[in-house]
Amino acid sequence: MKESICGANCAECPSKEVCLVCAETNGCPFGKQCYIAKYILTGGMENYQTFKNRLMDEINALHIDGMENVTKLYPMVGSFVNLEYPLPSGETVKFLHDDEVYLGAQVKNLFDDSGKTCFGVIARENFILICTYSENGADPELILYIHR
Repeated sequence: MKESICGANCAECPSKEVCLVCAETNGCPFGKQCYIAKYILTGGMENYQTFKNRLMDEINALHIDGMENVTKLYPMVGSFVNLEYPLPSGETVKFLHDDEVYLGAQVKNLFDDSGKTCFGVIARENFILICTYSENGADPELILYIHR
């Protein structure tokens, strides 16, 4: 069984077949330093929890209309959450890197009684991205991107 430094359940990771095993690579599961592992390795799990709590407070303070409060953030591999967002020009663009780890959550859309769309929250130490999307990441719409 693969082991993570941050406590993520590696058995449920969509990239488990290509992961180089976080604990065995000193926090470089995809060939480069994972910032979550770096937080934990330099400041301990308490430092990481404090960072996540501050980040959730910052996200919730944005008061995005229709978005339920974020109560948990999970480590997520970029390849799993790197959606292509349509631009007004008709082009599409990805904002993330497939081989990096982010903190993220799927959050209920309070304006959608059918439950067909939700909010996606992805963040790192230097940005927050909030979007909406349908099942399996279909029809993504960028709501907010903040450089922190």
